[in-house]
Amino acid sequence: MNAKATKSAAKPDAGTPAKAEPQTGPKLGNLRNLYLVDGSGYIFRAFHALPPMTRADGTPVNAVFGFSTMLMKLIEDAATDHLAVIFDAGRETFRNQIYDQYKAHRPEPPEELVPQFALIREAVRAFNVPCIELPGYEADDLIATYADQARAMGAQVIIVSSDKDLMQLVREGVQMLDPIKNRPIGEAEVLEKFGVPPEKVVDVQALAGDSTDNVPGVPGIGIKTAAQLIGEYGDLETLLASTAKIKQPKRREALEANAELARISRKLVQLDHNVPVPQHADTLDKTDPDPNVLIPWLEFQGFRRILPRARERFGDAPPGTPVPDLSDGIETETQRQARVAAFNAEKAKNGDAAPARDLGAPAKRTQHYEEIRDELPPIGQTPYELVTDAVVLESWMAEAMRVGMVTVDTETDSLDELKANLIGVSLALPDGRACYVPIGHRKPGAQGTLDFDGAGAGALLPNQLPLEKVVAVLKPVLENDAVLKIGQNVKYDLKVLRRHGIDMAPVDDTMLLSFVLEGGKHGHGMDELSELFLGHKPITYDQVTGTGRNRVTFDQVPLEKALPYSAEDAEVTYRLWRLFKPRLVGESMATMYERYERPLIQVLADMEQAGIKVDETELKRLSADFAERLVELEKQIHALVGHPFNIGSPKQLGEVLFDELKLPGGQKSSKTGAYTTSADVLEELSTQHELPRRVLDWRQLAKLKSTYTDALLQQIDANDRRVHTSYQMTGAATGRLASTDPNLQNIPVRTEEGRKIRKAFVAEPGHTLLSADYSQIELRLLAHVADIETLKQAFRDGQDIHAITASQVFGIPVKGMDPMVRRRAKAINFGIIYGISAFGLAAQLGIPQREAGDYIKTYFERYPGIRDYMERTKSYCRANGFVQTPFGRKIFLNGINDKNPARRSFSERAAINAPLQGGAADIIKKAMIRLPSALARVGLKTRMLLQVHDELLFEVPQAELKQAADAIKQVMESVATLSIPLVVETGHGQSWAEAH
Repeated sequence: MNAKATKSAAKPDAGTPAKAEPQTGPKLGNLRNLYLVDGSGYIFRAFHALPPMTRADGTPVNAVFGFSTMLMKLIEDAATDHLAVIFDAGRETFRNQIYDQYKAHRPEPPEELVPQFALIREAVRAFNVPCIELPGYEADDLIATYADQARAMGAQVIIVSSDKDLMQLVREGVQMLDPIKNRPIGEAEVLEKFGVPPEKVVDVQALAGDSTDNVPGVPGIGIKTAAQLIGEYGDLETLLASTAKIKQPKRREALEANAELARISRKLVQLDHNVPVPQHADTLDKTDPDPNVLIPWLEFQGFRRILPRARERFGDAPPGTPVPDLSDGIETETQRQARVAAFNAEKAKNGDAAPARDLGAPAKRTQHYEEIRDELPPIGQTPYELVTDAVVLESWMAEAMRVGMVTVDTETDSLDELKANLIGVSLALPDGRACYVPIGHRKPGAQGTLDFDGAGAGALLPNQLPLEKVVAVLKPVLENDAVLKIGQNVKYDLKVLRRHGIDMAPVDDTMLLSFVLEGGKHGHGMDELSELFLGHKPITYDQVTGTGRNRVTFDQVPLEKALPYSAEDAEVTYRLWRLFKPRLVGESMATMYERYERPLIQVLADMEQAGIKVDETELKRLSADFAERLVELEKQIHALVGHPFNIGSPKQLGEVLFDELKLPGGQKSSKTGAYTTSADVLEELSTQHELPRRVLDWRQLAKLKSTYTDALLQQIDANDRRVHTSYQMTGAATGRLASTDPNLQNIPVRTEEGRKIRKAFVAEPGHTLLSADYSQIELRLLAHVADIETLKQAFRDGQDIHAITASQVFGIPVKGMDPMVRRRAKAINFGIIYGISAFGLAAQLGIPQREAGDYIKTYFERYPGIRDYMERTKSYCRANGFVQTPFGRKIFLNGINDKNPARRSFSERAAINAPLQGGAADIIKKAMIRLPSALARVGLKTRMLLQVHDELLFEVPQAELKQAADAIKQVMESVATLSIPLVVETGHGQSWAEAH
């Protein structure tokens, strides 16, 4: 009798997991912790999370590279003493004897992933890590058995996986680690996902089923309802014995009719804790790999980023060491020799190990994007489908599983993701089909209208799927790591779906793809991209909702209008993805997208949902104070003029300044005919009369009151009493994030009023706000890219960079320097970054233009490398149309060769600054991506709340302030390697003002 048959005969019935009797092996040993890697689950996640790559012989290796990187980290981690990778041995297990349809509808893996399964097993052997699988059992069963063995010996178990089926194992001494997000999963995270503690997860899964694995469950019951029922009745058997008590008829009937299916489902999802594993947990020691095996294998794959680390830690292999055969019989000798020959030929041609190169995409995607555009059929050629039947929706999801990707777009009744109601979901598949799933469309009329008979205005339209059912069908696929979800501005959809219990991942965003490829060339909205790249003008939002006073919210749009609009959006988004994604490789932008933009989507969504607490009492007090001061300023301004007028009216203000007071320099706009009264004009006039200065003070105070103290009070969330900003990822061509609704990046930092507003942003009780700010990051980047040794040495020595500059430019010693001289040097330092002119510097310092010109001239004489950098950068931009940050971001400047001198000059100044500002943006983005997992890895509950230019703001439990500050500083200062150190300054307090 084979192992599968033996296991089937011995399989325990439903109930709590049988406790594993310790198998042959030591009761005590050196086992302190055991890392169990879910190898089969990680393959799919790495494949979709990493950009396509291929080695010299054309074999795709992106998943293998991700797997190898993860193994390297685990081996390098001194805390790891026992380690094993567990694989599925095949699809047939004892569960197929319990239910012959188990996993029967699993789609075939993507074509580019198939050859990587064997290579990942090779990787495990190359790193000398135990590689374990057993026919008849799933990897999850072996992991459950090993977890019990290790716990019986008092060891800690870390399961490297995010698979929900393994969450039933989480308990004291056993936790999970998401290897892609580097995020620990403990009992709290399991409770958040399933609504029940880990020991009850199996009962919830038995009721809800799993369409991915074809676990039937009870039709009509999803995770939320299942959690509610198990929470009320305790376990599955008690629930099934108590169905008579259930008041909802449909729910009661479903449970009674499908009780046996629920019991079968429980057997399918319950992990086996008594697998006859081939070796005991205590024997799974972490052992360094043999460099004569590992190094040639890494060279053969082309993993040049891992090789230096491997050589440094394990030693190098002698020249000419042959590539080892780690195929374990999976690959024939003839096949292996052909691969080795191809590799050696490429290596000889290049004189070194051939690098892994991006594959781009399969077959047709390697064509130039214009050719692909011509290859695609016209948009809308395939009729769109209105999905109002759950079975039909399930068929769409099954096809998405089969092909491994689906385009997703949500329709809502608000732009605020935290408040918007989900009105419908549109989907598109690679075969050209698109559909719309209506959920919340209503009859036209005021939604507040009382409707006692259900037939009046505001009532839900018939033939729509219930929200709960749509979520239940979508959730398994939208959360499946093996299915790529494509969207346009996908962060919005991600946050909307999160509120309904769907944590969508992995995702691709066409808006970000466009931004990375052509930032600065054009806008990145879907309509503009469609017309620009597809030659198709989509149906506009105004066409379906109306305009002005006649506009309706999307829930009141008739289904016959909603279908073509929504489905077209999904289809267009997929077409854009087909055009943009392959370009990343050919244009060397894959790293920028995959490492700086794509991972940031989830990070920003977390920050936006967290929000920041505000002191409502303080805001109201500030608003009243500002109102009183505005009244007083208004009186003073009117007294200076001798009569009242509307200070907020540029027309009336211009007439007062230039017609009545006869101040010089009045210029009228050619469009309005009114005098120009911009801040620049008023600043210049303020040296000649008191009125312009008072007006500037009035304007600033009025803006602070309307934009912040008043507006913030209206934007406080009713549920958590916090303010939630949104970050626009394509708001600036340089890559800088833009904060909106509310904009928290424009609160003045150096004014007293600005500090008062920041004082209203506070920490929750028991917490502290921690600010971490990069010190002079753009100046550091300038010293680095321009290679100015004097400045670089000053930064290395921690000297006052502005005092050093003053000493160099003005020829005076640093010691005893006049603060005014340092201030002038500071203005020059920062002004140079932005291409400041003599006129601008003169205005800023209040000195004659000639003197300012002399300062700039002397500056360039002292630092000729900076002028060289500026001229070199402008020349490069003129030739290529773009500049690049030190990390590879392209920033296009359309006006760099413009015939208009003013526009050309503006673009030249922008070209000088863009690599520096963009480089600073790249650095802080990389830090933001790394910080959440770094904090979680050391068990901290600190949350990242805000990003404001070069500053990050965190909410920190008071007990972990020191540890959090150290961890944050370490990560932020180590995310980029420059020729000078990055320095982060931290501060903390109960308010943002105190922390900054």
